Amino acid sequence: MKQCKNCEKSLSEAALYCETCGARYVDHRLTLRYLAEEGSRSFFNIDANKPLRTFVDLFKRPEQVIDGYIHGVRKRYIHVIGYLTIAITVSGFFMFILQKWAPDLFNSIYAEMYETDVQAEAFKSWMTFTLEYQTLIIFLTIPILAGISKLVFLQNKKYNYTEHLVLNTYAYSHISLVTTLLFIVTFWEPSIFKWIAVSTLPIQILYFSHVLKRLFALTWTQLLLKVLLFLVVLLVVYIFLVIAAMIYMFLFTDFFQDMIELEKAKRAVSYVVSSAMNWTS
Repeated sequence: MKQCKNCEKSLSEAALYCETCGARYVDHRLTLRYLAEEGSRSFFNIDANKPLRTFVDLFKRPEQVIDGYIHGVRKRYIHVIGYLTIAITVSGFFMFILQKWAPDLFNSIYAEMYETDVQAEAFKSWMTFTLEYQTLIIFLTIPILAGISKLVFLQNKKYNYTEHLVLNTYAYSHISLVTTLLFIVTFWEPSIFKWIAVSTLPIQILYFSHVLKRLFALTWTQLLLKVLLFLVVLLVVYIFLVIAAMIYMFLFTDFFQDMIELEKAKRAVSYVVSSAMNWTS
């Protein structure tokens, strides 16, 4: 009798795979040829298509991925935590690219979007904060979204809170991955990148609406009412969090003082320019 090297269960001499954990039994030294064959087998194996299959099906049939996972399907698609990890990793990779090759890209967008330097600087500081603590914000945001969706579908007993957490983790991870990939392929063209950045929120709303419609089999009227209710509750929560964040920045950071100094500097420059124009005239 031989023993599985992964779970240490006994195997018959003819066994190629462990009946307990499913691992393949390997009893020979590694060679370059074996590595090439193993890599080829893993790449073309149907399980190796999990990332692509999960990505595509979260567009085409999100109910199969999400509802399937909730009801026990584990082999066909990437695990919900695994998909979240992929989304966070790709997002981190994009931030590395942005800081390395286009650090001023967001600055130019802020300058175009806002009329005053103070507004642009405020939004820039807010975005810098959210990007710096992106992972933490994601882990805090998803439970909030799950709570809101559970509240919106309170009369529908199909999913409990934990299952709503799975729903929102898959949906949030997927749309985060999609928008990040769009950013990666367009950051070289600021005009296109700007429109992608502006369209991120509508894209998120449309995708979440698509997911909810497929999972709960909603009519268009039901979907519209549920999405509106979801957005209203989300807006209330968002306002509360923004107020809390502003209080935190006011008490524990120099953010508002920096904004005041920036406004003073701007007014000083304007005064000098106008004085010079009056003197020359």
